[in-house]
Amino acid sequence: MSEQPEGAIVEPPGERPGVPDPFQRLWTPHRMVYIDGENKPVDATQGQCPFCREPGRPPAESLIVRRGASAYVVMNLYPYSPGHLLVCPYRHVSDYTELTPAEVIEIAELSQRAMTVIRSVSHPAGFNLGINQGDVAGVGIAAHLHQHVVPRWQGDMNFLPVIAQTRAIPQLLDDTRALLAQAWD
Repeated sequence: MSEQPEGAIVEPPGERPGVPDPFQRLWTPHRMVYIDGENKPVDATQGQCPFCREPGRPPAESLIVRRGASAYVVMNLYPYSPGHLLVCPYRHVSDYTELTPAEVIEIAELSQRAMTVIRSVSHPAGFNLGINQGDVAGVGIAAHLHQHVVPRWQGDMNFLPVIAQTRAIPQLLDDTRALLAQAWD
């Protein structure tokens, strides 16, 4: 047996990093963008806010599913489950109590419609709906209010989020967005 340098990583024969093996590891290097905070705003200003920028992007590049008068529906770039949508006011506002009555109504109506559309496309068993307020509540982008519409299926949460801090999403965001946008009408 040959001597290994101190601190060397020794791999079992025939195994290479990132190559499927008997353990059926799920490699999700794309999640490092989220973990490293690559798309997280540097500050709370409108110029840094992805929810303010998204409506101005060309339709072919946007993840927007539906546009309303004072709010819009967009795919979550880091979804908890397939079809995870966000309902955002166009206005850069951080707290639910700062919404206008028209914004409250439209966010509620878009959330209801999002559930109906997701049901028709994906047939989930239920939903999580929620607005996180403040960093302590788990909000990723605190400066711009957004409501989560998260479809859920029986047994959809398994060991991956607990052990590997990973979620398996079986469909690409663009494909899901296209299905939901088509079914919206």
